[in-house]
Amino acid sequence: MIEITKLSKQIKSKAILEDLTVSIEGGVVGLIGPNGAGKSTLLKILSTVTSPSSGDVKINGYSVQKETTKVRKQVGYLPQHFQLYPQLTGSTFLDYAGNLKRFTNVDHKKEKARILKELNLSDYQHSKVKTYSNGMRQRLGIAQAMYGSPDVIVFDEPSSGLDPDERLRFRQLIANSPSDKTIILSTHIVEDIEASCDTLIVLKEGKIIFHGSPDELQRKGDGFVWELELFDENATALRGLQITFSKQTKNGYLFRVLSPVAPLEDAEGVNPTLEEGYMTMIGWDMR
Repeated sequence: MIEITKLSKQIKSKAILEDLTVSIEGGVVGLIGPNGAGKSTLLKILSTVTSPSSGDVKINGYSVQKETTKVRKQVGYLPQHFQLYPQLTGSTFLDYAGNLKRFTNVDHKKEKARILKELNLSDYQHSKVKTYSNGMRQRLGIAQAMYGSPDVIVFDEPSSGLDPDERLRFRQLIANSPSDKTIILSTHIVEDIEASCDTLIVLKEGKIIFHGSPDELQRKGDGFVWELELFDENATALRGLQITFSKQTKNGYLFRVLSPVAPLEDAEGVNPTLEEGYMTMIGWDMR
C-alpha cells in the first residue's frame, strides 16, 4: 500500500512535482507522461533516493521522510540510468546486491539462482559485466530490483535496450509476480503498458491528470480520432493536427488523426487506441 499525500518537489525555483495525492493499493501500475512531467523524480522519492520538498509518501505505513531505512526494506528499484561495476561478474554483482539487502529473509544462493534463471542470465553469470550487451546489463538491473521479492518494485524504463524476446520475458515476469506485490512501471513502450498494467497514472507538468484503468484512459479518445485517406503524401490538409498513424495504400495514404471535429468531409470517426486516448488526455498543439 502506497499513500502519497500533498507531495511536492522543487529544484531551486522550479516545481517538478506539485501537490500530488493518490493511493496505490497493489497490482501493476503504469506511470506515464511527457518528458519532463516528473515521473523519474516521483520514482526517486518512492525509492528514498531523493527527498520531497513537502508532503509525504507512506509505503506499508512507513514514511519516506521519517522511516527511510524501513521503507528501503520494502522497495526494489531500477533507475532509468543504472550503473554497474564492469569488473564484476553477474554473479558477484548479485552477491553485492544481496549483501545490501541482507535484511531480506531469503537464502541468498537459492535466490540468486532463481533470479538469474528468470532473467535468462544463468549461462553468463561468471562473465564480467563489461562483456555484457546493453540488454544483458538491463536484465541484470532488473534482477537486482527483484531480488528478495520486495513488496514494492519500482521500474524506470525497464525495457529500454531489451529486444522483443527479452521484453516478452520481462512482461511474463511481471505477470507471474504475486498479486500482493505492487509494481510501478514507468515506460514509453505502449505495448508494455497494455500487456502489464491494471492501473495507470498520467503525469503532466508535475501534476496527476489521470488515475484509472487502461480502458478508461483509452476512452478519453472517444470522438477525437478520425481516419481518412489522401491521394498523395502531402498532408498539408492535416496541418495543426496530431497524426497518430499513416501508411501507404493502393490509392494513396491512410491517416489517423486527433481532432475535436472531423478534419475533412470524408473523415470517419474510429475507436481510439490506448495511445490515442493518452495523447488526447495530455493535449496536442492545434495551431
